[in-house]
Amino acid sequence: MTILYDERLDGALPEVDRQALIHALRSQLPDLELLDRQEQLKPYECDGLSAYRSTPLLVALPRRLEQVQQILKICHQQRVPVVARGAGTGLSGGALPLEKGLLLVMARFKDILEIDPAARCARLQPGVRNLAISQAAAPYELYYAPDPSSQIACSIGGNVAENAGGVHCLKYGLTVHNLLQVRMLTVEGQPLTLGSEALDSPGFDLLALFTGSEGLLGVITEVTVKLLPKPQIAKVLLAAFDSVENAGHAVAAIIAAGIIPGGLEMMDNLAIRAAEDFIHAGYPVDAQAMLLCELDGVEADVHDDCERVRQLLQQAGASEVRLARDEAERARFWAGRKNAFPAVGRLSPDYYCMDGTIPRRQLPAVLHGIARLAAEHQLRVANVFHAGDGNMHPLILFDANQSGELERAETLGGKILELCVAVGGTITGEHGVGREKINQMCVQFSGDELSLFHGIKRAFDPLGLLNPGKNIPTLHRCAEAGAMHIHHGQLPFPELERF
Repeated sequence: MTILYDERLDGALPEVDRQALIHALRSQLPDLELLDRQEQLKPYECDGLSAYRSTPLLVALPRRLEQVQQILKICHQQRVPVVARGAGTGLSGGALPLEKGLLLVMARFKDILEIDPAARCARLQPGVRNLAISQAAAPYELYYAPDPSSQIACSIGGNVAENAGGVHCLKYGLTVHNLLQVRMLTVEGQPLTLGSEALDSPGFDLLALFTGSEGLLGVITEVTVKLLPKPQIAKVLLAAFDSVENAGHAVAAIIAAGIIPGGLEMMDNLAIRAAEDFIHAGYPVDAQAMLLCELDGVEADVHDDCERVRQLLQQAGASEVRLARDEAERARFWAGRKNAFPAVGRLSPDYYCMDGTIPRRQLPAVLHGIARLAAEHQLRVANVFHAGDGNMHPLILFDANQSGELERAETLGGKILELCVAVGGTITGEHGVGREKINQMCVQFSGDELSLFHGIKRAFDPLGLLNPGKNIPTLHRCAEAGAMHIHHGQLPFPELERF
């Protein structure tokens, strides 16, 4: 069984004088909205990963930067842990509050400060929704490329904290590849600017270090992102396969041919059926696997690439290849994929969304490994993933009302991540580590590597007050969990070597 986060394993958090903290906040920030009653705190006890719950000590809802600075200063003086939270759509428990800490909600900072079409960038407060950026840039024929499935709700601050991706990250990159500058506050409330509006900035690349740091190094107050011109045209091919192996070989063939699709997504039969029942996108429900391949750019190039990709898909064994007839059908194809998570939620009372990344060549072996692990744990798994860059999202179906199923789901999720590491992959591609995968950090990294991570954390936050107990396990925790470092390249199941 996976050992869940336990504060005792990561060192006892300091005792907090709740009344002294409330008094300091209300006396120094009389206009700050502060939630302290149980019924007010309950809505903040979990994020998108709702299997884990923890009621915060207090919730602060600032509206001005000066309030955020003062909150951090007060918490630092009183040694109060702080967890920053945006829209709460995270899927690794990274924004879960602490019972002995303050939850700093940045959702009210939702202004688009500037759209600069000449420089092709946008300045944003951290609470701006991902989709709202492209909507604001649309009049200038520009858009923001990273598009997580939760883009209608997730905030840009959370995207930076988790280094979010999306279905188009193969060609256009993750959040880190689309950032110019981040303004942040240290644990002591001091402002720092990382990166630059220019293409490069002097000194170490702290912007890249900060992106994906999951709230451990500072609190985001402003983000400057790159905007891209809308492609002249975009076409989507849908291909059905009788086996996941053939679909995996098709992915490898497309990339090997030098074609970089705007998006290259795969779904297995269970995910296909769920999405089709929910969205009615026209998916082939009898297929064992399905690929969506989007090609964008100049019309002549896209037309030629569509023909080349069609041939490659057929050579790889596709039983059917369809080109979206028009923009409406293209939108339906993508709607099915982007709604795969809620669609799978209709199949089971609960599901556990994993996030691991593997080398593309290992895709067939890992899918067979997941099937074997699922059978061993007597649970169903629907597979949805960014096939082009190997980022997998196995969705483990379970019923938390049935005794032992949640524990089996957590154990299965951990085994799947360890399988990803064993084939040379990693335990997360875009969802982060948070509370969910902290044991698997012990599996992926050695003691020396974890010590280095802790050193970086101490450089920004010597007292360990920002989001403690997340992302980086202590060596003591790894020993308690019985986890051992796995060297890549050794498959857990010898029979999978044939793939």
